[in-house]
Amino acid sequence: MRKFALLAATALIATTTSITPTLAQTSPAAEQSQASANLASIIADYENWAAEQDPWTAGAEGNRDALSRLPDISREGELARRAPLTRFRDRLATINPDALSADERLNHTLLSRSVGLDLERLDLDQNRFAFNSEGGPEAMAGYLAGATRIATADDAEAWLLRLGALAGYYDAALANARRGIETGMVQPRIIVDRVVTSTTAAAAFTLENDPLMRPMATRPPSISEAAWADLTGRARGIIVEQIVPVRQRWATFMTDEYLPASPVEPGAIGLGQRPGGREAYAFFARWYTTTEMTPDEIHALGLSEVARIRAQMQEEMAAAGWTGSFADFLTYLRTDPQFYVTTRDEMMMHARDIAKRADDQLPALFNTLPRLPYGVRPVPEEIEANYTTGRYNPGSSVNGIAGAYMVNTSALDQRGLYELPALTLHEAVPGHHLQIALQQELGDLPWFRRNGDATAFVEGWGLYSEFLGYEMGIYRTPYERFGRLSYEMWRACRLVADTGIHWMGWNIEQARACFRDNSALSELNIQTELERYISWPGQALAYKIGELTILRARRRAEEALGDDFNVRRFHDAVLLGGPVPMNVLEQRIDAWIATERERAE
Repeated sequence: MRKFALLAATALIATTTSITPTLAQTSPAAEQSQASANLASIIADYENWAAEQDPWTAGAEGNRDALSRLPDISREGELARRAPLTRFRDRLATINPDALSADERLNHTLLSRSVGLDLERLDLDQNRFAFNSEGGPEAMAGYLAGATRIATADDAEAWLLRLGALAGYYDAALANARRGIETGMVQPRIIVDRVVTSTTAAAAFTLENDPLMRPMATRPPSISEAAWADLTGRARGIIVEQIVPVRQRWATFMTDEYLPASPVEPGAIGLGQRPGGREAYAFFARWYTTTEMTPDEIHALGLSEVARIRAQMQEEMAAAGWTGSFADFLTYLRTDPQFYVTTRDEMMMHARDIAKRADDQLPALFNTLPRLPYGVRPVPEEIEANYTTGRYNPGSSVNGIAGAYMVNTSALDQRGLYELPALTLHEAVPGHHLQIALQQELGDLPWFRRNGDATAFVEGWGLYSEFLGYEMGIYRTPYERFGRLSYEMWRACRLVADTGIHWMGWNIEQARACFRDNSALSELNIQTELERYISWPGQALAYKIGELTILRARRRAEEALGDDFNVRRFHDAVLLGGPVPMNVLEQRIDAWIATERERAE
């Protein structure tokens, strides 16, 4: 993959100013050539600048300097991005889109949208929420350690530099959280209570159980024993001298300053109850769904989806031979021992079996598959209590790291096996791993498009992949089909609950009702998910909006093409342009339908 020289943003802007000829001075061909050149220059400059701002992504693509850094999350660092973003916006505005090719016009549209939204988001001061229900800097550090592979001395040196930057990251998060207290933008007590527990536990780590030592657990053959002893000794020194004190400061701050400032009123859990919160939530609704839907429209859509899915669930209950009530069937699924395992190894065995069955069916549905493999791994025990039931962590082919389907193996009496097929399809294949790994390998696309932030596309694809389980033969019993519908109901209830909490002022019990009464999710999963939505406003809206868009586009293609519809080519049309907003995806599929018609003639 392409590597980027990480130049200073000021130098980039100073050296890339260009003058576009007026239409009166140039022919159409010359104007097109100049517009193309100007756009290419802007994209190159933007990508160099963005890679410097985002060492996560740049490091995953092999940038050695990025692997040694952490992002600047301070308010000062965030505000410093306004000037370069404004200059990119203004440069893009000088280009006449009509003078560009179709591909260039799309690049211009997507980059203009990204820059504009980033500028708009700066005013929200989003980093005042310095943590969510899964934690703050301690959670980020643990994730980073798990995604770091050391194969050479250079890898180890890069990791040591990142460790050295971690204390500054903690301090910036602490300053952000203090600013949140000062401005009334604080997480509610229900979230803070949970995070105080995890920060206190992190402050008590010893070198023997510290997740930050995991990348150095095994000496690579390329490093001598003496050199490895030096490297591990330096890592221990950084942790003891720099990270342990700042972890303790963070834990003390959370207990002594943040906890007393967090609201405890039942109706004060939503963003809409914070100063400027309604405006912020309306923005997040647009950001995560990539649409112009209002929170009220999203709420109404959620209610209609709940009703539709509930009718399908009744059909699967009948297929299972159940003659009792819906509520009793949910109780049966949540409590009968046949639906649960008792050991962590059993849970991992079931997850791996489903994943391999899914692998076996991919060629029937996909022309293009990623080269990067994935593994099925347990969620680390030190974070599993606050973690969702499953997750996908992207890999990096250039750094030798496979993608990871993470399975939560705690509280096994709360994790029904009837849900596991849908979870696996969503997080592994054909869901997040297939889509994200393939996205990483789209070398013909600009870097900013390969790494585009279109949550509705990514999460919509994951939910659509659960639907594909029917065509793949993954759901083998009425219980597993009901589990899949329960997972779809979960995402429909997200639309209802997220807007209810953050827009309509609901308390947690009002939000809980949708999940409790309409899905087979366990009490633990419902609580974990509700806390996630409370602490991360708007993200939960992306899944259903994206899935419905993809399904709508597919049905339109099936109706238009009839027997000439080819699902493998359809999936190429969806995936090979990278993650895009929903309106762009629909336009792409409409263009693909026209091409397929020509192919069939």
